[in-house]
Amino acid sequence: MKKFLALGVLVLLSCSLASGSGFLIYEHGAAAMGMAGAFVSIANNPTAIFYNPAGIAWLRGTQVNAGGTFIFPAGWLELPNWPDPAYKKVYQLDQTFFPPHFYLTQSLGSRVTVGVGVFAPYGLGTAWPVNYPLRYISTDTSLETLFINPAIGIKLTDHLSIGAGISYIHATLSQNLVQHADIPDIWAGDISASMDKATGDTVGFNAGLLFKKDKFSAGFNWRSGFTIDFSGPLSLDTSSVPAALLPYLPSSADVATSFKYPNIFGLGFAYQATPKLLLSVEGQYFTWSCYENYLIQINYDNGGSEEQLVEENFKDSIILRAGAQYMVKENVAVRLGALYDQTPQPVETMDPSLPDASRVAFTVGFGYTKGRFEVDLGYQYEIFSDRTSPNRNIYPDSLGEGKYHTRGQLVGFTLGYKF
Repeated sequence: MKKFLALGVLVLLSCSLASGSGFLIYEHGAAAMGMAGAFVSIANNPTAIFYNPAGIAWLRGTQVNAGGTFIFPAGWLELPNWPDPAYKKVYQLDQTFFPPHFYLTQSLGSRVTVGVGVFAPYGLGTAWPVNYPLRYISTDTSLETLFINPAIGIKLTDHLSIGAGISYIHATLSQNLVQHADIPDIWAGDISASMDKATGDTVGFNAGLLFKKDKFSAGFNWRSGFTIDFSGPLSLDTSSVPAALLPYLPSSADVATSFKYPNIFGLGFAYQATPKLLLSVEGQYFTWSCYENYLIQINYDNGGSEEQLVEENFKDSIILRAGAQYMVKENVAVRLGALYDQTPQPVETMDPSLPDASRVAFTVGFGYTKGRFEVDLGYQYEIFSDRTSPNRNIYPDSLGEGKYHTRGQLVGFTLGYKF
């Protein structure tokens, strides 16, 4: 019976902790979002604390930005080998996410600016019908992170600035699935399993460079990798289990594991092609190969413990971004952008908790300034590549093999004020 629970924990964590680019939220400022995030070489408002802290060195006085991004994911799964035609196509349940952002900067003289940012760059989740065939992998998953990121920017010369910051990071992980217990000649049935809000805390760093001269600018940004030690309870709903079996079946366990997030390197260039037209390009590199495996420690409520090593074998990945801004009037901007995001996730570890795939996205944006007040809006449409996964081979004869189709829409806004 302990082995039954161990299998549940193994599947639960091997699915939920795989946070690839599909769980990276990079939209933490609507001006940058409208240009597909190609903002490391621009970084001209307080959202630079996230995109490139060297940019805040050029900001004067006290400035505040606050807003958020509405995220509307959609997807479906085709199971061509499944015998019941009712499950040949399964749709994700409707969900809406809203990661907020807040930034405050204050200049100290003409060359030094300090600030703080609050944002949630890793998150989202998936939700599927509770009775679909892959319920033994996941029915719903939720990952949330919160970064509190103080930063400083310093102008070294009239053309070059540097910036750096440190982040306190708090993460919460939840997941539900169904476990099937089959005890020959005694009882067989499904049991709901739930890991509710396993948590972890850690610290990360970021730094950047920004060079500006004439019509040209170049920027570099680094966000450090970090490790989060998650711990939390796993519980089983044993209400349907015969009373005679309850003494032999653990009802809960404490689970602990450590998960590594990648370093992120960004390099971008911007060019003021005309007095009204600004062009920007950027490339990012993610060291997801740090996610080779991780160890799960399980402690049962009825005594004993167990360890499980999970192989993942992620690959390093890239994102390419390009954006443009055109000033229709002195205080009105329109923006366009496009990006390509390469998934780091091998198809062998892809499953319904994170059906990640390489994607392209297209963005539009709008900016309006009146006096000390400004508002920026952004919209992004994402198209993920269709991808077929063995879904961890939980069924024989490829019955659980499926093709994933995923789309996403994002609507962001940022309000700003200069004191």
